[in-house]
Formats: sequence, C-alpha cells, structure tokens
Amino acid sequence: MDALGCMKSLLLAAAQYRAAKTSPNAALLQRSLEVISGLKLTRLFASNQILPSECLSCLVELLEDANINPSLTLSVVTLLSQLALDNETREALQDTYNLTSVLAGVVHRSSTRLSDPVLLQSIQLLQRLTYNVPVFCAGANIEELISFLMHHVQSAEDELTIPCLGLLANLCRHNLSIQTQIKSSNNVKSFYRTLISFLAHSSLTMVVFALSVLSSLTLNEEVGEKLFHARNIHQTFQLIFNIVVNGDGTLTRKYSVDLLMDLLKNPKVADYLTRYEHFTSCLGQVLDLLHGRDPDSSSKILELLLAFCSVIELRHTLRQAILEPSGLPVSGNTRFVTRSKTLEPSVALVHLSNQPLEGSEDCSVLALQLLKEIFEDVINTGSSTSAEHFVDLLLPVLLDHLQMPEQIVDEPLVKKKCERMVKAINVLTNILFILLLCRDGVLKMRASKVLTASQCMSLIENQFTYSGIDASFGTKVVDSKMCKLAADIILKTLDLMSRLKQDVPGMEVSFYKILQDQRLITPLTFALTSDHREQVQVGLGILFEAAPLPDFPAIMLGESIAANNAYRQQEKEHASKRIQMQSLMTSVASVRCSSSCPSSDESTSSNIQELIQKLHSGLEMKEQIGHMRISDIMDVYEQKLSALASKETRLQDLLEAKALALAQADRLMAQYRCQRAQAESEARTLAAMLKDAERKNEELDDLLKAQQVESERAQTDIEQLFQHNKKLQTVAEEHEILKKSSVDLLQRYETTERQYKDLQITCSSLNKHLETMKKLNESLKQQNDKTAAQLVETEDRRKELQQQLQERDGKIATLQQKIKVLEEKLKAQQKEKTDMEQTIDILRKELSKTEQARKELSIKASSLEVQKSQLEGRLEEKEAIVKLQKEELNKHSNMIAMIHSLSGGKLSAETVNLTL
Repeated sequence: MDALGCMKSLLLAAAQYRAAKTSPNAALLQRSLEVISGLKLTRLFASNQILPSECLSCLVELLEDANINPSLTLSVVTLLSQLALDNETREALQDTYNLTSVLAGVVHRSSTRLSDPVLLQSIQLLQRLTYNVPVFCAGANIEELISFLMHHVQSAEDELTIPCLGLLANLCRHNLSIQTQIKSSNNVKSFYRTLISFLAHSSLTMVVFALSVLSSLTLNEEVGEKLFHARNIHQTFQLIFNIVVNGDGTLTRKYSVDLLMDLLKNPKVADYLTRYEHFTSCLGQVLDLLHGRDPDSSSKILELLLAFCSVIELRHTLRQAILEPSGLPVSGNTRFVTRSKTLEPSVALVHLSNQPLEGSEDCSVLALQLLKEIFEDVINTGSSTSAEHFVDLLLPVLLDHLQMPEQIVDEPLVKKKCERMVKAINVLTNILFILLLCRDGVLKMRASKVLTASQCMSLIENQFTYSGIDASFGTKVVDSKMCKLAADIILKTLDLMSRLKQDVPGMEVSFYKILQDQRLITPLTFALTSDHREQVQVGLGILFEAAPLPDFPAIMLGESIAANNAYRQQEKEHASKRIQMQSLMTSVASVRCSSSCPSSDESTSSNIQELIQKLHSGLEMKEQIGHMRISDIMDVYEQKLSALASKETRLQDLLEAKALALAQADRLMAQYRCQRAQAESEARTLAAMLKDAERKNEELDDLLKAQQVESERAQTDIEQLFQHNKKLQTVAEEHEILKKSSVDLLQRYETTERQYKDLQITCSSLNKHLETMKKLNESLKQQNDKTAAQLVETEDRRKELQQQLQERDGKIATLQQKIKVLEEKLKAQQKEKTDMEQTIDILRKELSKTEQARKELSIKASSLEVQKSQLEGRLEEKEAIVKLQKEELNKHSNMIAMIHSLSGGKLSAETVNLTL
C-alpha cells in the first residue's frame, strides 16, 4: 500500500475508533499507526499537503482524548517522536497543532503512574519540542507540568529525573513568565538546594541541566551572584569546558554550549572569562572537536566560537588559536588532556566551510561566518602576516563557492547555495582588503589575480538568470526569498568590484558597464527599501557610483521603489483585513460543510430512485417490444449503469472532501476555543497576581510604619547612650594621663642606672685607649716622613697634568666653534624641509584633482573606445578601397608602358606620370 493509502486508512481507523471504542477498532488503529511508523514518512509530513496535515491533526486529537487506550497513546507518542526528528515538522507540531499543551495534559494525566512508559516518552518528546523554542506560560496544563517537574526533580532519583530536568531547562531558558512562576512557588529555596546538590553528580548530563536551570533563574539575583562569583566562576568555567570536551553525547554538548553562550551575554561573566588563565588550553580542545564527524556537534561548536567573537579579547585569542596555533602560550593546567597536533583548526574550518549542500546541518554557513569574524579581527589588529598561509588554503574554496553548479534543480538547494555565496563574498572581501592594505607588491599582484573581472561578470549574470530578475517595474521583491538572496549577492559583488577597480585589470570598465544595466534596478530597490542597515549602506554606495553615469536608469529606479513601497502598504492593509475576516470565514466554511452533506445524501437517494424507475420502464418496454434483441437492451442498460456508477464515485469523492473540510473547520474552531481559554486563563492569572501584589504592598506599608516607630525609639536610646559614653571617655582620658606619667618616671630611673654603668665601662676603655695612642704616635711620625717625600713627587706630576689640561681646553674651544657652524647648517636644512613639506601638500592636492580627472577620463575612455571601434571599421573599408584603386592604377601604368614600348618610345612603366 502506498503512503497516501496508509494515511487514508489511518484517518478511517481513527474515525471508527472515536465512534466506537471497541477492541477491534483499537487493534485496527494500532496496526495503522505501526504501518505509518514503519514507512518513515518524515519528509511527507513536513509538506503542506492536506492529507498529511489531517493525519497530524488526527494524531493530536487522539492524544487530547482522556479515554483513549494507553497502548494507543504510547503508539501515537512514538510516531510523533519519530516525526519530530524533522525540523519543519517539529515547528508545525509546535506552532500549528499546539502539541506542547496537549503533551502537558498527557503528562498531567499520567503523573500518578510513574512507571508508565507513556510518561517517559511524553517528557522526552516535550524536551525535543521545546529546545530553543519559547513556551507560553498561560497555555493549557503548563502550570501543572511545571509543578510536576519541580516536584519530581526534588524526589528520589529515577529514570525520569534527567528528562524532567532537561525539559525544565528548556522551559526556563529565555522565558521570564515561567521563571517568575517558579520563583513565586513556596518551595523554591529547597528547589535551589536540590539543583546545587546536582552539581556534584557523577552524570555530566545531570550537571549541565542543573547548571542551566540555575543560570536561567538566579544569574541576576543574589543566589546567582554567590554561585557565579569571582571566587567560583573559574571552577564553573572548568566544569563547563570539561563537559563540552568530554560530554556524554551530542545532547549534553548542546546544552553545555547553550549554557556558556547564555553566560557570555552577562558582561561580568564575559569579563571573568577573558581573565580565565586556562582559556587558551580549553579553546584548543574545543577547536579539536571540529575534526569530529558529527555535523550537529560541529555546528554547535561553531555557534560557541561565534559567541566568543562577540567579546573583543576572546576574538583576539580565537584568531591567534586558528591562525597562529604554535604562538599561543601553553597553560599550566594539567587536568586537561593535551591538544592533538594532527590537524590544525584552520584546516578543519576550511573543510567545514566546503560541506556538501545535501547535508542536514549547514555547518558551511556558520564556518564562513566565523571566518568573516576572524578576518575582521585581522584587519582591526593589523596582523595580516599571520593570515598569508591560511589565505592560500582558503581562496580556492571561496572561489568554488562562487560557482553555481548546473545540475542543481531543487529550489532549497539553490537557496542554500546562495546563502553560502553571500557569506563567501563577505569573507573574500575581507581577504582582498587585507591583501590590498599590504605594501608588498607581490601580495598586491596576488590580490589582482584572485578575482578577475570576467568571474565577477559571470557571477552577476548567473544570479540574474537564476532569480528571474528583469527590468519590470514594481517587482515583488519582498515576496521571494530567492530574489532577496540573489539581490544580496549582486550588491555584494558590485561592492567588491568597486574596491578592486583600481587594482584589477578590466575591473573598472566592467563595473561601470554593469552599473548602466537596467536589470540592476530590482537589486537596488531591494537594498534601498531593506530593513537591514548594511544592505542600505551598500545600496547607497553603489547608487553614489552609478548616479553620475549618463545611461543610468534613475527614473526607472524611482518608479520601482515607489511601486515596491505601494505593494508593501497594500500587503499591510490586506493582512489587517485578513485578520478581521478570519473568524467569519471559519463559520462560513462550517455552514457550507454542514449544508453540503445532506444535499449529497439527497442526490444519491434521488439517483437510486431514478434507477429503479428506469429499470421498471425498461421491463415494460421489453414486454411491449418483444422483437428487439436482448443484447442491445443489455448494452444500453450497462452504459447507463456505468455512467451512474462513475457519477456516484464522483459524488462519493466530493462527500469525502466535504467531510475533510468539515473536520478541518472543527479543528480550527477547537484551536480558537483553546486559544480563547488560554487568553482567559492568562487574564485570570494576571488579575490574581495583581491582587497578590496589592496585598503585599499593603503588608509592606504596615511593616514600614512599624519600623519607623522602632527607628525613632532606637534614636532616643542611641542619644542617651552617646551622652553616657562621653562621660566615660573623660574618666578614661584622666586615667590614661596618670598611667603615662608613672611610666615616664620608671623609664627615667632605668635610664640613669644604665648611664652610670656605661660611664664606668667607658672610663676603663679610655685608659687602655691612651696607651695604644702613644704607640700609634710614634708610628705616625715615621709615616709622616715618608709622606713628605711622596708629596714632592706628586707636586711634579700635578704640574705636568696641568699643562695637558691647558692643551685640551684649546682643543675644546676649536670643537665648539665647529659645532656652531654645524648648527647653522642644520637650521638651513630644517628651513628647506619645511619648504619641501609645503610643496608636497600642494602636490597632494594636485594629485587628488588629477585622480578625479582620471576617473572622468576613464568614463570618457569607455565611450571613446566604442567610437574608436566604429572609426576602425570605416578606416578598414577605406583602406580596402585604396588598395583596389592602387591595383587599377598599376594596371593602367603597365598598359601605358606597353603602349610606349610598342610605339618605339623608351619610357618605362615606373616613370609614367599617372597624374596625366
């Protein structure tokens, strides 16, 4: 049986089971669910066809039924878990069918039976649905779901603990309403204690889930300041990086990366990470994960690296780790595994940027975006020498991205290719900017050979062809995503050509030629009416270059912009009208469906009555006309019966279509009632919260008054104590004065005793010293005689040195005169230098004028080349005519020479005067 037949049988079995909940009907529905699950029709359910949508609506309605068989509920949840693997189907289940609220009701009904597999499957499916998706707090059964999750997380640990904690992490992330509900619960402090105790758990998945919930709830509160304080934050970073590198699987790595990205949004935490001493070694291990074969994990790592680029200091470190891996300082942290040197991170980035288009996870766009950030940091820091080797490796890949393969037919693949082309052009622009900034002539020559004018022209022509852009007015640029991507590629290519027009041969002529093309109106219209600042700036730059050109279609551009603005205004008005008429259309559709069903029944009954009458009339005719052949009569009746059968089948198909439309209308009405109930419940919760806030405000007002009275009493007590304290201070000061006087007297007595003992010792030592001095006096007399002789010798030496000093003073005077002469020469040279600078400024101004003139002459040259080609054609025609005339003249000269020779003259053909 084909897929559509299986879907029809599933709808029929579900309708029979809802009509009569018997065991045969349940077995038939169970078998249909197993067949659908075995076919693995994930991509078919992702389409917007009617039959798959009805099947999804039927599955959701089965889950909403509280009286359904538990085995059927498990089969339905298993099938929905299989379908939720596709991103588009998961978004449809979340947004269109409101599966989150339905599964919350299933969890609420199954919460009394913890061993029920339906409960585990439902929580795991909810965790998959709510990942990176905001959930409305006032939805049906959401409050009961949060209460159950909090209660079960604080209970004894079992197989439900990790899925419950992961689902709670999804619900709390970026959802203020759910965070407020959890914080307002009575047992929130015990819940915090339980989460903090999970941080020491042996399972890394449990640790990262608990840390994610804590960061969502307490990051900007007192508990969060204690948990993520400067004393603890380095241990937290070490824990998160350990989970990222050595996680239990892709799921744990995803949540740890999301946690680190959320923490980086806090400026304090980002500043702590810049000062984390082991960040370089951790970054190296994270870059090693890019060599893995799991595209989902690689894309998550790329998202983390892009989050690092949002902090300037971290972007510098990341750029060094990718472009200069050997130049990074090695961390002394021995708890991390040493980084593998088999492959460099730059090679892994180039490999990820060149992934095939058919892959499920588009790592290529993220890798190209990361390369753009790295080269922007290279431009800002001026470290272009570190990127030369990497540029040689990356340029072939980028040029390959700019080529559009001919075998691509599928529109999603074309869109993917165009998105990669936009990112590749951004990276290529930064690379060429780096190469052109270099003063080395070799690098400039390499930049001119990277991208030629013909490549840019072919790229723009391919985008004109693929997107269907023409010169028609009022093209609906805002409707086509493909047209947006093509316009972005064309504009970025033109911006790149404008940067390279002075350095690449032929680029300037091609650039001005494409600016005068009428097909450029649609991309310029898109850029000038865009919501993005970068696109508007690029469009204005191109318009500034194109406006002075003689053939630029400025009037057509203005009409296109006006038509596009009018179309947008019309779309806004239609959207408001559609919102007003939506409720009316659902009621009209239900009335039409209800009226069409009895009409079809009446038509079938009338057809049957007519058939019976015709049969009776045929029998009567058979009795009247007996001579006719029976075979002819049977042929007539067979034709009539076949026509009636075909008509009946058409009516049956119409009846089935009307029934499906009626079911769809009922589902829309149920969704509207559900949304209305959600809005009413939200209003009631808000009113209750307002009453609670008013009541708390009154209690706090009373408490404030009581505290003011107590503060006044405490003020009087403080004044009395202050006076008593003054009296005690005066007594204490007198006591201190007496203490100091007694201490001074004791010190004087001790000092006098010490002085007496010291004087006795000095007296005995002076006697001994007198004897030694006598002995020294005799020895000094002998030394005095010796020194007198030495003084005579030194006097002679002093006279010689004085003569040498006089000679050196003369030399110094001559050198000073030379220095004065040199200073005068230096002043003259400085005057010449200032004159030269003035002349250089004048020459620079003249150079700018000549540059402007050169631009105008280049524009004139493009037009003169066309005239030159025309004049060359005319010149060639005239030269051909001159050659023919020369040949004829030569013939005539030969004939004249022959005539003279025959007449006896000696005149040769060379001396014939042809002017005659």
